[in-house]
Amino acid sequence: MTDSTEPDEIDVPEGSVDEAVSEEVESEEAVSDEVADEDAAPEEAAPEEAGGTVVSFPANATDHAQLMRMTEALLFAAAEPLDIDSIAARLPAGADVGALIEDLQKFYEKRGVNLVRVANKWMLRTAEDLSFLMERSAVEQRKLSRAAMETLAIIAYHQPVTRAEIEEIRGVTVSKGTIDVLMETGWVRLRGRKRTPGRPVTYGTTEGFLLHFGLENIGDLPGLDELKAAGMLDGRLPPGFEVPAPSDVGGEGDGEFDDEEYGEALDEHLAQGDGEENAG
Repeated sequence: MTDSTEPDEIDVPEGSVDEAVSEEVESEEAVSDEVADEDAAPEEAAPEEAGGTVVSFPANATDHAQLMRMTEALLFAAAEPLDIDSIAARLPAGADVGALIEDLQKFYEKRGVNLVRVANKWMLRTAEDLSFLMERSAVEQRKLSRAAMETLAIIAYHQPVTRAEIEEIRGVTVSKGTIDVLMETGWVRLRGRKRTPGRPVTYGTTEGFLLHFGLENIGDLPGLDELKAAGMLDGRLPPGFEVPAPSDVGGEGDGEFDDEEYGEALDEHLAQGDGEENAG
């Protein structure tokens, strides 16, 4: 017969069981809370209140960029400068047009076009230091008057010829402005001084004249028969009418101006015009 031995009794301090159970329950609740926190959607952080030197930006930065694009498009497409109200009328309500204009000004400050204010309105304009790129040369077509054509013909056929001789051939006074127009065109120039009392200047044609009319030299100008055949002269010409043979060389001892003499003669020519205007 086997003796059964009763297990020794374990002394447990009072309250230990209750504390152990309580700690286990609290541990389970903590784990449950952590799982719940992970499953729950994170709350958005409350925005900091703007104050002091803090600058408040749009909630979505791309909104400001989009408004800048819209403002830029309006200014680019406008046929005339736009004021603030005109721009604001086409943008979404509440848009800060002043801030948009300021940002666009900075953006275009060092570019090929600048955003500038004209008469309290805004427009895109080519940068001032690049204005030379917009310049272009164009040939201005000018129709010569009948007086200028007659004077040119006399100079071409009678050169070197003085102004007094031109007036004698035409039978009327020749305006200095008529000769000036021919000189500005590049078809007439000062040839030299005639060796007569007063030493008046003479006029002749230029290389530009030959190029324009397709002549190899001044002697290739049409003669009397050619002019008649071309219908440029009346068939009933006065007796003794002749077409002179023009010459590239000076007549009656006339010589060509050198550069210094030409400049002095040109100044004299211009001074004559001033005297005529004052006399008038």
